[in-house]
Amino acid sequence: MDALMAAAASGIRARIESLDILANNLANSSAAGFKSDQESYALYVSPEAADSPESTNPAILPLVQNRWTDFAQGALTPTGSSMDLALSGKGFFVASTPSGPLYTRGGSLRFSQNGQLQTEDGYDLQGIDGKPIVVDSSKTIEVLPDGTVRQDGQEIAQIAVVDFEDPKVLAKRGGNYFKSSAPSVSPAPAAQAEIRQGQLEKGNADSTHAASSIVTILRQFEALQKAMTIGADMNRRAVEDVAKVSS
Repeated sequence: MDALMAAAASGIRARIESLDILANNLANSSAAGFKSDQESYALYVSPEAADSPESTNPAILPLVQNRWTDFAQGALTPTGSSMDLALSGKGFFVASTPSGPLYTRGGSLRFSQNGQLQTEDGYDLQGIDGKPIVVDSSKTIEVLPDGTVRQDGQEIAQIAVVDFEDPKVLAKRGGNYFKSSAPSVSPAPAAQAEIRQGQLEKGNADSTHAASSIVTILRQFEALQKAMTIGADMNRRAVEDVAKVSS
């Protein structure tokens, strides 16, 4: 494959990856606590190209080098439901799952049959003691900014809100949950986070920007396709000219 075709093909692959990221951001822009994905780019020189003679121009190809999560806070939206919680500031709720703790900014809760506070996916919400929070499901709960849970004026438990010094250790696990990729790194109590009852955090993906970026990527994709068509046509003509000379 010549340099033009290789560069165009690499560009198309990078644009497809970017399109997948933007489409996912757009699809989840209204999900509570969703954190958008971003990408960074680099230029790739293959080992074979790097060993090219000094007088030649090795192929330098674009690629998506890294995919990272934007943990910036989304807007807090009032819902009026006492079972909806939002975090103001850096931090995560802790959900207990069979595979270990997961971390989330999604605060839409429900009661289990046993009166345990759970996420909307049925995972127990952890208290600061690491245990499930058990309440009387027939009564309304009151949640203070520090996570203290009250019923009938009595303190029942305190919701755990934790944070990581380096959020890069968190990897997405679907459903707006994250799992630590470094088990040896323990989260610390979130010092600056406050819980807002009756609110939910919107996803931080900018749907307008994502939609306009998708249009831009599609135009770039078309341009790269044309470059590949031109390259293929040039190669075909070169082969035909060689055949004519040989004959």
